Amino acid sequence: MALKTAQDAAPPAAGAPKPRVPGVLIRLAASVVGGLVLYLAFPPLGWWFCAPVGVALLALALHGLRLRRAAWIGYAGALAFLLPTLAWVRPIGDDAWLALSGIESLFWAALACLAVLVMRLRLWPLWVACLWVLQEWARGLFPVGGFPWARLAFSQGESPYTGFAALGGAPLVSFTVALTGALLAALVTRRPPRWRADRVLAGTLLAAIAVPVLGLVVPRPGDEGRTVRIGVIQGNVPGRGMYFLGDEPAVVLRNHADETHRMAEAVRAGKLQRPDIVVWPENSTDIDPYTSAYARQVIDSAAKDIGVPILVGAVVKIGTENRATRGVVWDPVTGPGVYYDKRRLVPFGEYTPMKDLFLALSSRAQLVGRQSVAGDKPGALRMGPVTIGTVECYEVAFDSTVRDTVLAGGTPLVVQTNNASYALTNLPPQQLAMSQLRAVEFNRAVVTAATTGISAYVGPDGRVGWRTGELVAGMNVLDVPVRTKNTVAAEVGALPEWIMILMGAGATVAAISGRRKS
Repeated sequence: MALKTAQDAAPPAAGAPKPRVPGVLIRLAASVVGGLVLYLAFPPLGWWFCAPVGVALLALALHGLRLRRAAWIGYAGALAFLLPTLAWVRPIGDDAWLALSGIESLFWAALACLAVLVMRLRLWPLWVACLWVLQEWARGLFPVGGFPWARLAFSQGESPYTGFAALGGAPLVSFTVALTGALLAALVTRRPPRWRADRVLAGTLLAAIAVPVLGLVVPRPGDEGRTVRIGVIQGNVPGRGMYFLGDEPAVVLRNHADETHRMAEAVRAGKLQRPDIVVWPENSTDIDPYTSAYARQVIDSAAKDIGVPILVGAVVKIGTENRATRGVVWDPVTGPGVYYDKRRLVPFGEYTPMKDLFLALSSRAQLVGRQSVAGDKPGALRMGPVTIGTVECYEVAFDSTVRDTVLAGGTPLVVQTNNASYALTNLPPQQLAMSQLRAVEFNRAVVTAATTGISAYVGPDGRVGWRTGELVAGMNVLDVPVRTKNTVAAEVGALPEWIMILMGAGATVAAISGRRKS
């Protein structure tokens, strides 16, 4: 072993420069911190103002990098964001949580590469915001039908940005949040000539402030003076995690029927107003009521006791091998009637993609059981005095599915959901924030009925008017406004999203072309 010389052992001379932290480590740290700050914007914390700050840190980490380095630094920031944001996947298994976060982070790596290209252009904050919309659009399509969770818009359930949903839906909300963050980053990275520096920086700062302020003044349709009384039932279920049902059959059904009988007693005692309709959650009966005389009798008894139609969430058999996740209107006189079959199915929850492969790889794939069959019609169901728009759980994350339901005449919207496997994780509050955004986006009240929570009522302004706790039984009768006027977002659909996508793609092409010429 070599011996140290006296010069090696001597302390650094006074005034000598201290060792510097490599710039790549600073950028990596900024990306990771940006991802963590962005996580704080999402429920359950819901610090919405952290979203543009997180985007700004991510943009600063990427500015001026080459493509390869941008890819892995962007990937690191994505993992820092998605691992805690998608922690609700852990009841399925840590391997599923890590795999999902890792796959979704690839989209962020691609976004980082495109972002560093357009950052060489003038007005680059605008192009980066457009590319962020492109990234979220792609995640909503691939793989296996897409996973549009953790979009920037879904951190803005009730914020100055929420109003943009009425103009351009969730994509426009994501765009405005990303634009604000990119403008904040531009304040740091811009180096204009000294003679005009003050004007450039002042203009950038003014734009960053103006974006959320404009969201507060977006015009929205007003009240129409009509309401409907909706009874909401949360029956709760035994157990936790992936095996929440226990061994006793029909316990989930009985819980929801018993809670409905308690509601009927409260109505007769004058403690609650009589509802016009009642809503049970997704999977509120664990026995197919079409094939089980017992299940039919339990639901019939509850419907007759309350005296109004009940929207029952059931998993029903289709043929000998398949099933459907169904919301069926159960009339107290005529029994089961019109129904809606879930159209957006949960991969590995309701069906198994590449079934033979995954059944061979994991025994947990067997938990899916019968493979679900997707419905083909929007969930506009006539119930009592209204046509409700029913959306099943996972579907609330998909723009086109909710819009189809509204355009089919659904008002108010009812989200039937079963989050029993994910109780007390960050999934239920994240899903509630989606309902808040949808309420503003489509000018519709949203009523959420969940097996274990969170059941809630969201007004058309996006504010939560009532909610339950988790892992408790609960019920209430709510006066819910009926709105029929559509927002601009409902009328134009995906047009704003496509405009932003094409702008981002065009800027990328221009950046690549300019790079080749230089």
